[in-house]
Amino acid sequence: MNIAEFVIVFIILIILPFAGLWKLFEKAGKPGWEAIIPIYNWYVMIKLSGRPSWWIVLLFIPGINILIGIGITIDFVKSYGKFRLREQLAGVALEFIYLPKWGFDKETQYIGPSASHAFKEKHQKLLKKSSTREWTEAILFAVVAATLIRTLFIEAYVIPSGSMESTLLVGDYLFVSKINYGPRTPITPLSFPFAQHTMPIIGTKSYSDLIKLPYYRLPGLSDVKRGDVVVFNYPVEADSPFYRPVDKRENFIKRCQGEPGDTVSISNAQVYVNGKARPNPPQGEPSFEVQTDGSEINPQILNDLHIFIIKQNSGSDYEMIMTRQSAAALKGYSNIKSVKEHFEGKGVRDPAVYPKNDPHFKWNQDNYGPVIVPKKGWTIKLDSLTFPIYRRPIEVYEGNKVEVQGNDILINGKKADSYTFKMNYYWMMGDNRHNSEDSRFWGFVPEDHIVGKALFIWMGTDSSATFFNTIRW
Repeated sequence: MNIAEFVIVFIILIILPFAGLWKLFEKAGKPGWEAIIPIYNWYVMIKLSGRPSWWIVLLFIPGINILIGIGITIDFVKSYGKFRLREQLAGVALEFIYLPKWGFDKETQYIGPSASHAFKEKHQKLLKKSSTREWTEAILFAVVAATLIRTLFIEAYVIPSGSMESTLLVGDYLFVSKINYGPRTPITPLSFPFAQHTMPIIGTKSYSDLIKLPYYRLPGLSDVKRGDVVVFNYPVEADSPFYRPVDKRENFIKRCQGEPGDTVSISNAQVYVNGKARPNPPQGEPSFEVQTDGSEINPQILNDLHIFIIKQNSGSDYEMIMTRQSAAALKGYSNIKSVKEHFEGKGVRDPAVYPKNDPHFKWNQDNYGPVIVPKKGWTIKLDSLTFPIYRRPIEVYEGNKVEVQGNDILINGKKADSYTFKMNYYWMMGDNRHNSEDSRFWGFVPEDHIVGKALFIWMGTDSSATFFNTIRW
């Protein structure tokens, strides 16, 4: 945000509402300066509305404070004769326009505490609501309450792909906690409720880029830890053709394998962090080379053991994805000659892995690294080996203009031989290692992309099953 944008936002969000509140306080016989004292101005609004003084305590409870703040604002504007629904909505959503408008309007006067019994008796006819208005207010309240719950507390999520199998299956519904890592406040506040980035049916954008707020996260119960199953926004959607804001990028779910500052490497599909082997997910699905005696494998066996054939190399050689438990069970069948875990060879470069198409790094999905996961405040020397790995975080996620001129690296127009990171990052991988698009292919996940921690599965469905067997009981 440049200086001009900051000044405009400051005037709209601070100066105009406070100016209107100053004049409205004076109309109620209160000193105007009380309007510019944080917290205390809410206390004055509560008193002018006729609500109990202890309501001020509710403003310190995350989530509840938003609903209470809306309620106090509605009661406050009703105390100035604003009884119509559109006026009350305007006072809440467009306070920078309507509070100054009413404050400087000579016809708008303080008529008493709207929450008091005497006020309700006196203005009973004006306060009476039609059935249409009652339904409208009920729907609006439900939408606001549900949005707050999804934003600040907990959200339902469905597994869209097989990258976490067999830990999490396609069609599993789970709850994701926003409290564990701290709720992330909206970055793109102008959006349609309950739509991530695209409107259902019509397929248009569900949000507006008109207002973008800086990243901020409320305090949580813990930081992201190794082994946590985490929902986050897909970092690749910062690129063409999407260019989506952070909080409107698609939700992904993976397991955290590396925390900020960790050194991560992979050898023969075994993940190592800071030189120590990480526990393999008990229900993870690696790839296996399976050789048969030439006879066909019973499809029912594959279904029962939850085995997926990647490819058939010949009449008797297959590459399959399955759990290690399924591999052990498959070995027991008479027509199976061998079952051996499959790895891509060391020193074989896969141009699809991160950083893509760089000949310095002869890495693939089974043999990768080592790489150091960036940590906030960590300063790295920029050279031909580090720059390809860390250019994306510096340029895309931390918003710097990066150029290469000959042997020189320019950051925001200035020559740089080092960089200090502004955010923490994480290394995320799927449990189904050979069917997962993860940090091996697009790099680090910035902290501002973290959505929440997966808590538990509350329902599982199988779209390939018959109608009566759709639910995985």
